[in-house]
Amino acid sequence: MGGSIKDVKSKAELDNITKSGEAVILHFWATWCDASKQMDQVFSHLSTDFPKAHFLRVEAEEQPEISETFSVSAIPYFVFLKDGKTVDTLEGADPSSLANKVAKVAGSANPGEPAAPASLGMAAGPTILETVKEFAKENSSSQQANQAQPGLTDAVKKQLQQLIDSHPIMLFMKGNVEAPRCGFSRKVVDILKDENVKFGTFDILSDTEVREGLKLFSNWPTFPQLYCKGELLGGCDIAIAMHESGELKEVFRDHGIDTIDSIEAKVSGGENRKGGIAQSTGLSKTLTSKLEGLINSSPVMLFMKGKPTEPKCGFSGKVVEILREEKVNFESFDILTDEEVRRALKVYSNWSSYPQLYIKGELIGGSDIVLEMQKSGELKRVLVEKGIVQKETLEDRLKSLITSSPVMLFMKGTPDSPRCGFSSKVVNALKDEGVSFGSFDILSDEEVRQGLKVFSNWPTFPQLYYKGELIGGCDIIMELRDNGELKSTLSE
Repeated sequence: MGGSIKDVKSKAELDNITKSGEAVILHFWATWCDASKQMDQVFSHLSTDFPKAHFLRVEAEEQPEISETFSVSAIPYFVFLKDGKTVDTLEGADPSSLANKVAKVAGSANPGEPAAPASLGMAAGPTILETVKEFAKENSSSQQANQAQPGLTDAVKKQLQQLIDSHPIMLFMKGNVEAPRCGFSRKVVDILKDENVKFGTFDILSDTEVREGLKLFSNWPTFPQLYCKGELLGGCDIAIAMHESGELKEVFRDHGIDTIDSIEAKVSGGENRKGGIAQSTGLSKTLTSKLEGLINSSPVMLFMKGKPTEPKCGFSGKVVEILREEKVNFESFDILTDEEVRRALKVYSNWSSYPQLYIKGELIGGSDIVLEMQKSGELKRVLVEKGIVQKETLEDRLKSLITSSPVMLFMKGTPDSPRCGFSSKVVNALKDEGVSFGSFDILSDEEVRQGLKVFSNWPTFPQLYYKGELIGGCDIIMELRDNGELKSTLSE
């Protein structure tokens, strides 16, 4: 071995080396990753210090079979093998941990010396260590590094969402369909072609802002990224697993994604894809009765993938989350447990995808429709009309508004544009004391304006509340400020 590093070109080559049972250290890297290059310097010095171990380098994106075998999802990534088995792994640019883990699997650099910390070689010394550590601070793919990055601007978020929504199936990849620039991207392209579906792509190497922004937006640190109807399915590993299990085909089918061959047939056949209960389904009376029994088994019934406590797809999880936010009691049916129900309900409802939400036996729709109805307030209206939830009383609404912020100001106008001198005085007093506060413009809602006078037994505005308790109006606030008691009153 003699302390050299070998580039592995195939899975067969790697298997042949690991058969020896000797210590093997794999470094998964990529040409575009600066952290990989920095860590490779440390890796090289370690290979000199531990000449009895095999130091192997694997270009992760060019050797997807090897990367998938060791579940590589971020780089740099190190795998430590002994007797042909994985004994440890390391993700990220951490030279000290790398040295210690190498020492543990390969033994002491010199007889009689402790195994850890391992020698990094004289030349590695402080220069490489400081370089790598500094780089790791700035570019680590760890959660802490991600949290330190500034948030995305609204303009970037809008651009990313528009890109994601530009095609029902959207792949963010390196390169393009004709010329993928990494093995992982090529693999997902091949999968989508094999699924025989139309899909859009975006070359993230062509736009750094999109590339870096999407990592934060999706909370997914690597590429490619595959989306279906605006929802992230995952990267290469997930796409491969879903394809091989048949789940990817089911996801596409359940969300109305047709194969290229079937699109032409449906266009020529004029298929009616409008949602709603079909008058004539062709289903047997027994099966129809079973479906109607399930649909009407609860006032609010959700047919989904998985259970509310463990959704098996993001779309089902989204509807569960919405129903919980609306404080709705509901029952569910896992369509993955009954293929007959799964297929028949699509015919019965004339709705091709899941989840499907029913209220009092009527189909509301899938995740997109439910989300839109929640945003517009339509869902709450329907739930009230159907008697599922009680209409919010004025008292409930006022209590909710008062407690919506620890310090809450009911005023005329807004803090940036007060509509009366008294409101302006209170706003300035709070700002001068450095107090954060919420506000409500009582001129925008006559019901709240009149109702709050009765609720608080205070006839004028502004009104300032702290933790749900009325502090008072302008005169009291000014008195507290003048006495130096305002800030302490609002922080007890």
